[in-house]
Amino acid sequence: MRRTRILTAVPALAAGLLTGALLAGAPPAPAAEPVEREVSIAADTYTWKNARIDGGGFVPGIVFNRKEKNLAYARTDIGGAYRWQQSTKTWTPLLDHVGWDDWGHTGVVSLASDPVDPDKVYAAVGTYTNDWDPGKGAVLRSANRGASWQKTDLPFKLGGNMPGRGMGERLAVDPNRNSVLYLGAPSGKGLWRSTDSGVTWSQVANFPNPGNYAQDPSDTSGYASDNQGIVWVTFDESTGTSGSATKTIYVGVADKENAVYRSTDAGATWQRLAGQPTGHLAHKGVLDTAKGHLYLAYSDKGGPYDGGKGRLWRYATATGTWTDISPVAEADTYYGFSGLTVDRQKPGTVMATAYSSWWPDTQIFRSTDSGATWTKAWDYTSYPNRENRYTMDVSSSPWLTWGANPSPPEQTPKLGWMTEALEIDPFDSNRMMYGTGATVYGTENLTNWDTGAKFTIKPMVQGLEETAVLDLASPPSGAPLLSALGDIGGFRHTDLTKVPPMMYTSPNFTSTTSLDFAESNPGTVVRVGNLDSGPHIAFSTDNGANWFAGTDPSGVSGGGTVAAAADGSRFVWSPQGTGVHHTTGFGSSWKASTGIPEGAIVESDRVDPKTFYGFKSGKFYVSTDGGATFTASPAANLPSGDSVRFKALPGGKGDIWLAGGASDGAYGLWHSTDGGATFTRLSNVEEADTIGFGKAAPGASYQTLYTSAKIGGVRGIFRSTDKGATWTRVNDDAHQWGWTGAAITGDPRVYGRVYVATNGRGVIYGDTSDTGGGGGGGGGTEPTPTPTPTPTPTPTGACAVTYKVTNQWSGGFQAEVRLANTGSSAWNGWSLSWTFPDGQTVSQMWNAEHSSSGGTVTARNVGWNASVAAGSSVGFGFTGNSSGANGKPTAFKLGDQTCAVN
Repeated sequence: MRRTRILTAVPALAAGLLTGALLAGAPPAPAAEPVEREVSIAADTYTWKNARIDGGGFVPGIVFNRKEKNLAYARTDIGGAYRWQQSTKTWTPLLDHVGWDDWGHTGVVSLASDPVDPDKVYAAVGTYTNDWDPGKGAVLRSANRGASWQKTDLPFKLGGNMPGRGMGERLAVDPNRNSVLYLGAPSGKGLWRSTDSGVTWSQVANFPNPGNYAQDPSDTSGYASDNQGIVWVTFDESTGTSGSATKTIYVGVADKENAVYRSTDAGATWQRLAGQPTGHLAHKGVLDTAKGHLYLAYSDKGGPYDGGKGRLWRYATATGTWTDISPVAEADTYYGFSGLTVDRQKPGTVMATAYSSWWPDTQIFRSTDSGATWTKAWDYTSYPNRENRYTMDVSSSPWLTWGANPSPPEQTPKLGWMTEALEIDPFDSNRMMYGTGATVYGTENLTNWDTGAKFTIKPMVQGLEETAVLDLASPPSGAPLLSALGDIGGFRHTDLTKVPPMMYTSPNFTSTTSLDFAESNPGTVVRVGNLDSGPHIAFSTDNGANWFAGTDPSGVSGGGTVAAAADGSRFVWSPQGTGVHHTTGFGSSWKASTGIPEGAIVESDRVDPKTFYGFKSGKFYVSTDGGATFTASPAANLPSGDSVRFKALPGGKGDIWLAGGASDGAYGLWHSTDGGATFTRLSNVEEADTIGFGKAAPGASYQTLYTSAKIGGVRGIFRSTDKGATWTRVNDDAHQWGWTGAAITGDPRVYGRVYVATNGRGVIYGDTSDTGGGGGGGGGTEPTPTPTPTPTPTPTGACAVTYKVTNQWSGGFQAEVRLANTGSSAWNGWSLSWTFPDGQTVSQMWNAEHSSSGGTVTARNVGWNASVAAGSSVGFGFTGNSSGANGKPTAFKLGDQTCAVN
């Protein structure tokens, strides 16, 4: 049950689901010139949600604020950060604003919640320290609990998805002087300090040891060979007073012989802590100031997967005495320790995890006497039978059983794996949360442990969505959404608002790399994926509800891409490890296809069941005999690399759309109407990485196009209802989700609904407020993409405003505004003003510019949403500051005229 995270945020291409074909007999022709299309971008207001899975990835850090009750944060390795919402017991995502160019900033290596000012929170972000991530790391800072952020770029990289990411926390705020922060860097970059609340940073020049431990120094990719560096910082708050820097600071270093350092003069000088144990890495250092004990969790490896030996130690800060408090003899460990926490309400209570105990289960240890004696979350009665101190209730996320039926001593669901995050609520001894490789578990009756009664463990993960999405399908009937996911295979969603009961099983791929359905027979579905042993392909005849395994051709080592014939009568598969193959029926035997290179991306025509296509290294291929033989298309000037996704229009034979490329060559969106014999590049699309189709707009005859692209100089998710002649950006700057280049599809049954694949934020879906299909295809005057920084519009005609508060927290809120043109003439620029009734102020606005004068706020259009046709509307959003009441404005003015308020 070892689950690993996707290691590259721009992974090798995952197959699309709907494909195109080259018509038989199409005459050779050179590539067509780009179609001249107007570069015009409208805007639409979408509501964005996750298709619920709840969890799905590794949560290496959970941080409780120690000043304010119920304020907690979680960090993920590739999927951003979250804040706990106590009223709903859900998590709120905080880094959805991270855009395409900064995709690496969705990896969070550390979080710090300010212990003096709970409104402040910091995140150290960056996904890889090697060249997989071209960007540098950064420290994000927020004064409103993560509703909006400011960023300071760092001169080095950070590794939210690197080895050692479960150690920490590497980022810490001085509990006495909260303008002082420390950050432990990887890659030999040392210890860094800020004295202005994270605005600027400088290296602590006199810190003596930047670390030296690497998981595998011989790894030429730079992933496992990177020095894991400085791994945690802990302040002894008892050695300072409010307003003065804390004097004693402990720092953990990835060095088995020199793992812990201390300063007793607020960081002026540093010394190796005398008498410390050697031979292990200190994953965590947690201080119980009431008892004067620094607890340390050690492992012989950096984690989060590896670790074969470990110890727990206690250091007495007053005397310098070291005590081995390990709950078992080292000879009996086959794991390292990492998760570590103390009960702030009950000094002397400490807990730790055996994070790398994969089999039969993880282990959690608890002591109420400062580590003198321990009890376990489970223990053997007579092997292989075991007795648990807990009960597990996964009814809210039933897939956590993995559909397994293991033999003792394994159980399902498992207590966890990769359990490096473990925290007792500092205000509530009964509440504990811990992260695993798939979810956040927690309990609210933890102290039952000490009385002999059982405590209950449940998922505490709703709202935290951390899956890497590799492919998506929305069939015309049956389930509205089928997904292919890294690590947990994928799901069939019959209701987007509910967690599916189980991921795909029979077989259960560790990662599903591609899936497809038969266009005219959507009950027939095929998926392919990765598995340590066993078949790499599976079929369903009931729309993905139940599955059975196929047979692999010789040499298959991974899923690759797969395509189903339009009627489900045959399949073409391009697996890893061998060449393209084809079969009739359900894959009981396969034959090699000819004329197409190994590793090609394969897709099917959505009308002709014998037509399939492929793409490899700038060449488009077609088969008209069911995948037996392929012929290269004469089309030229297509992207030369393999970062391409293409699909054929359902119901339109030979109507193919191809997206992809790279910045150093051909990059964009191409369209073929002759089965791939020729392709024409759309001149109004600068870059495109995905293409998908959805239900046509009202009054339109052609299906709606969706793409993750750069259009008019703007990166985003776009929609067109007129074959790409004009485009509407449907996301906004607050909803970008980093890298969205793996897959996209519209819903064939719901106009405007689009499903977006993210690399760590799960399946995002959006619904439009534009029921008429206007903008990006249909009517109205389109704006130019040129920004207009300070427009002075004088629109005429009636207007209406809808103002909605979408989120609130102590001292702040988030709101959305929709401005409708209810008159008879189009606006060419707009300016909307209002006055807050309770002294609120705007801190950040998106999809509009803003200015303030006294208590009056004025929002003005940006360049691409200046024009608003009669009967249309425009939306924008903002975060604001408030104190006490947060009443809604009651009057809005468009220029000099008053708008109706809905």
